[in-house]
Amino acid sequence: MSDSRAGGPVQDPHRWWALVVIGLAQLMVVLDATIVNVALPSAQRDLEMSDANRQWVITAYTLAFGGLLLLGGRVADYVGRKRTFIIGLIGFGVASAIGGAAAGPGMLFGARALQGAFGALLAPSALSLLSTTFTDPRERGKAFGVFGAVAGSGAAIGLLLGGVLTEYLDWRWCLYVNIPIAAVAVLGALTLLHDRPGHAEARLDIPGVILGCGGLVALVYGVSEAEPRGWGDALVLALIGVSVLLLVLFVLWQRRARTPLLPLHIVKDRNRAGSFLTMGMATIGMFGVFLFLTYYMQGILGYSPLQTGLAYLPISGAIILGSTQISARLLPYVAPRLLMAPGMLMAAGGMLILTQLRVDSSYVSHLLPAELLLGLGLGLTFMPVISTATQGVAAHDSGVTSATVNTAQQVGGSIGTALLNTVATSITGNYIRDHPVEPRMRREMAREAVVHGFNQATWLAVGVMVLGALLAATLVTSKPLHHPSPSDETEEGAGVGRGE
Repeated sequence: MSDSRAGGPVQDPHRWWALVVIGLAQLMVVLDATIVNVALPSAQRDLEMSDANRQWVITAYTLAFGGLLLLGGRVADYVGRKRTFIIGLIGFGVASAIGGAAAGPGMLFGARALQGAFGALLAPSALSLLSTTFTDPRERGKAFGVFGAVAGSGAAIGLLLGGVLTEYLDWRWCLYVNIPIAAVAVLGALTLLHDRPGHAEARLDIPGVILGCGGLVALVYGVSEAEPRGWGDALVLALIGVSVLLLVLFVLWQRRARTPLLPLHIVKDRNRAGSFLTMGMATIGMFGVFLFLTYYMQGILGYSPLQTGLAYLPISGAIILGSTQISARLLPYVAPRLLMAPGMLMAAGGMLILTQLRVDSSYVSHLLPAELLLGLGLGLTFMPVISTATQGVAAHDSGVTSATVNTAQQVGGSIGTALLNTVATSITGNYIRDHPVEPRMRREMAREAVVHGFNQATWLAVGVMVLGALLAATLVTSKPLHHPSPSDETEEGAGVGRGE
């Protein structure tokens, strides 16, 4: 449908309110990956959870979420994005209520897995709705700036909110808080969101679901177990081997499937492939460093959960500033890679400062400048990554494309947390063995060893960020949104003809 005055597509008059609804849903999904981290010690004591099993509060969520994202994206394409979005919101809210009322560890683990499963429905449909709601280049930049800020800062906001709720209410409110958020988002979705019907006549690629989701579940489970067990553990190696086998078979099957779960042309496009890889590199570094900073602030500097959450505020603010005030304003006029690559290098610079942490480093001299650089860099990066990855996709593939963006973020975060923590722990152990001291000095030596391990592992995160910058600079070649090339205009016209 076209505007008779401008000759372009009619814009939804409620699209900016729709962005608020979509942003709320995305914030709920992202912050739930970290909000329970601060509350975990309290939940463990309350439910008499063993040290060996407590990791399942985190792993159950990431396993279901990361493993089922591709399926969730395809479901959104088949049954409709708005319908899938609402189902995901309701299911996420109900699962949160069950988790908050958990009477034992098993009930909490099951609720977290349910949260992840419904999150896998919710996240792709949210991004897909955003992509199809905002098509004007200038408005698309602003909308994706807000979405990128939410996606990037949600993890830090989760740490802050978890600290506040745990300290002043109870750990259960880290789950209950999702209920009012989901309720408001459902009401907003029913009144403000619009969507074309899904493609219910299409057949779901069942072998693709088994191979693709099975491979992702094995991968996320393997890297999650690598943190407590170590990368050389037989179970970890077996899971990663099974993951590689299943994902290779998945790619081979997608080449011949009539209705593939993930059409390969989506990942073959160099701009989208570059965006997916950049997102993965960014979250590998980001989530690993968030883990280090949390341990450093609480274990070394002696911060309380609330103080730790407040200490993350600058990084959240910097991500929002970078996304909404820099990237969003420049993307219509600047090639995406000219934002992605410098953003990744800026984030690497922030991590470089963190490699110089000492036992007695101050917040103002070390942590604050590192957070500001890291936040600005991630804000510059996330917004053009998400926009470029979802641009120019046919309507019937928008859900699975959005799912692939979220998969890159989720799998990258899981790998980063496990890999960097394993490296840090190993280096810490070696440092203690190589520096024997008198018993009265062991506590101070242990603190120095922990910080040394963090520093050395952060160097790996710096390298990952630099690699991400190189990938963005070499693979992403798309033009500024405001100045499309003739071929882009042709593709856009074809997209309109397809109903995009």
